[in-house]
Amino acid sequence: MRIATWNVNSIRTRVDRVTDWLSRADVDVLAMQETKCTDAQFPAMPFAALGYEIAHVGLNQWNGVAIASRVGLDNVEIGFDGQPEWQALAEARAIGATCGGVRVWSLYIPNGRTLADPHYPYKLEWLAALRDSASKWIADDPSLPVALTGDWNIAPTDEDVWDPAFFEGSTHVSAPERAAFQAMVDAGFTDVVRPYTPGPGVYTYWDYTQLRFPKKQGMRIDFILGSAALSERVTHAEIVREERKGKSPSDHAPVLIEVS
Repeated sequence: MRIATWNVNSIRTRVDRVTDWLSRADVDVLAMQETKCTDAQFPAMPFAALGYEIAHVGLNQWNGVAIASRVGLDNVEIGFDGQPEWQALAEARAIGATCGGVRVWSLYIPNGRTLADPHYPYKLEWLAALRDSASKWIADDPSLPVALTGDWNIAPTDEDVWDPAFFEGSTHVSAPERAAFQAMVDAGFTDVVRPYTPGPGVYTYWDYTQLRFPKKQGMRIDFILGSAALSERVTHAEIVREERKGKSPSDHAPVLIEVS
């Protein structure tokens, strides 16, 4: 089974690119982030034409997460227990479903904005709540294959950014954010992609400005973290950098794993 994650940065803008890649890459399950539309606006028909079911949560033109699956879409869950709200408002940042026996979560972790912004402690609170819920999932059923996929908005190590000095004093690389990512690893989840895509210089995101992509000035912030029951079944992984090229690309590339 082939499972992928992709911050599509507006599904209505990029539906043709996404479905074309799904077809070419023979993907069974795709977790999407930043769909930027309501449920009613999601362009489900092109996915249905390829045999995919869709689970989506979107509340407005911001955020939005989805799962497209052609191997089943069961026990859909919007949000997780304890998921924080932003200033008393729910956000569309997490959706889970069981696809071909794997519990897949599409996650769009808050950006944090700046270290002084209220969005930064919200981000840390959100990550702590995710860790607590995810720890419980695998404690309750250690045999459950869980894939925590998505845009984590964290570069866990210095090799995950093109220039650590450039990001000094910024979000994505701060010690508390990196500690929150490590806490997920300590809770029993493994970055199942990195062994197949070692760095430095291996990125999943390149800003649209300053010719960051052709200059190879990116960040690795999109991950698939697997429970032990999933990690032992991963046989291949890749970052599909080519999909960052061409006309009207997302600023992120898909991340793909194969599971036996």
